[in-house]
Order: sequence, then C-alpha cells, then structure tokens
Amino acid sequence: MARVAGVSQATVSLVFSDREAGHRVSEATRERVREAARGLGYRPQAAGRQLRLGRSGMILLAVPNILGPFFGRVLVGVHEEAGRHGLAVVVSSGWGSATLAEAATTSRFDGLLICSPDDRQLGDLPADTPAVFLDADPATDRTRPTIELDVSGGMREAVGHLAALGHRRIGHLRSTDSAYTFRVRQAAFEQAVRELGLDVTELGVSINEGRPAARTAAYELLSRPGRPHAVICDDDVVASGVYQAAAELGLRIPADVSVVGIDNIPVAGLLAPPLTTVDLPGEALGRVGLAALAGLLQGEPVTPTTPLATTLVHRASTAPAGA
Repeated sequence: MARVAGVSQATVSLVFSDREAGHRVSEATRERVREAARGLGYRPQAAGRQLRLGRSGMILLAVPNILGPFFGRVLVGVHEEAGRHGLAVVVSSGWGSATLAEAATTSRFDGLLICSPDDRQLGDLPADTPAVFLDADPATDRTRPTIELDVSGGMREAVGHLAALGHRRIGHLRSTDSAYTFRVRQAAFEQAVRELGLDVTELGVSINEGRPAARTAAYELLSRPGRPHAVICDDDVVASGVYQAAAELGLRIPADVSVVGIDNIPVAGLLAPPLTTVDLPGEALGRVGLAALAGLLQGEPVTPTTPLATTLVHRASTAPAGA
C-alpha cells in the first residue's frame, strides 16, 4: 500500500493509528493513503490499533435483567453504535456493585455503560473509569454523563390520554423496584392524577417476577368493588398480565377496561387488542450512550444531552369511558 500511495510505511501507520497521530500527516497525504487502501480492499485491524492505544476494544453494558425486553432494545442500539467505533460489547445481567467494581478495576474493559441502575447496584466507581449512565438519576454521579429518557413526560401523556377519554377512576400497577426510572414514573403519575382530580387505586408489582406476578396483582385490582375502568402499567409485561386477568374475569378490553403500558416492546403490538403504550426509545438510548462513551475514550468533552423524547403510541386497548 505504501508503494501504491507513494509514501513510507511509517506514514501509512500514522494514517491508520489513533486520531492524534493521524493529524501529523497532511490531509492530502491521508486521502492518498485512504484511496490506495480502498483500491486494495484494505481494512485496518481494529485489534492491533487498540493494542497500540493500550486498550482492549471492549466495553461492558450492565443491565438489571437481560430477560427484560426493553433492555434488548437498548442492546440493539449499543451494538449498532459500537460497530461504528470499532468496539465490542459484553453484557452483564443482574449485576451488583461488586461485579461493577471488579469490571472497573480490571483491564478487560475500556469503559462501562450502566443501564437503569437501582439503589443496590451502584457502589463507588474509581474516578478514572470511563462510564456513562443510561436511564439513571443525573445526581448519581455528576462527574460522568447521564443519558435520560423523558419518562415523566410519557407518564403524564398516558394519564392525560385516559382522562381525555372520560376515565375518572384510574388504576395503576406500579413497580416496587427502586430504580430511578420507576421513581420518576410514580412521581409523574401522582402529579398528573392530582392535577386532573382523578380517583386512583394502586397496587405494587415486582417487575422482575414477570407476567405471573403482574397477573396476580391485576386480578386483585380488577376484582375489587368499584374497580377502575382504566389501568396504567409501569411496563408492557405488566400490561400483558392485565389482559390475562381481564380474560379470567370475563372483562373485555377496552369495552370494560382500558389498558396503557410503558416501553413499547414488540409484544405490545401483538396483544389482542394491540396495546396503547408509551414508547421509550431504547435503541436511541443505547446509541447515544455508546457515542458518549466513545467520546470519553477519545478524551473529548461530552456535551450534556436533553432527555430523549417519549411518545404515546395509540392502539386499540383504550376507548372512551362507558363506550
């Protein structure tokens, strides 16, 4: 390649090494080398480049539960963006503070992406560990970037949607998980129903226990005297439990009970009827988070981002009250 481009081997190495070294070569020469590489079908070896930089080329994505469908959406976005930066992704599911501390103090990972942490999972990270928090409390660590979702806005939109349909008695199946995202959902729900003057019945449910726990809580909620005619669930898996409980009780969705979820995982559109839900852009969360981490690894300043927008996806699981 050096002969084709009319340069030395050292110049070729500089062009395909890290950004700072590449700047020691003129733009015209760099373009000549890149053109020669394209003509020869050459692609620089990422592994070799990472070794020269003293890096492993791997980052760790820590999620609370890989079985949670939303985290699959995040992983898709992380993988897409990682490929653009020549990075490989390792996933840790159900991690704890000890696991994270070990990952931070070894040379296996260049950086960490920490998604939806709860209060038990965060210990003290070494100050020199590149890390980005996803769907987390910005106050957790003000020295590191946090990429948020506008979960609060999504919850308010969901409550407002039901109120606009004439529903005054609202049920809420809320997560008992201590993660920041669920605390935000709860606060937004309470504020919205208070402002709209709605009657509320709430039950807690463990998100990690999945559909069986959701079905049990939903059955109790819908069996009560004066049951709510609309239910908001803290995620779509819980909403699927409402479908099961409603069927067992002979209740029709949405004629007898309207249902709204949060996440917009693939199953939401497959339920019968399809589920109205707040779309949390998991893929975008993963992409933006990985891009921020790649910037940290390059020593670039990371510009604070506004929370990623959420959208209420209207489907057939909600209807006017008394319809």
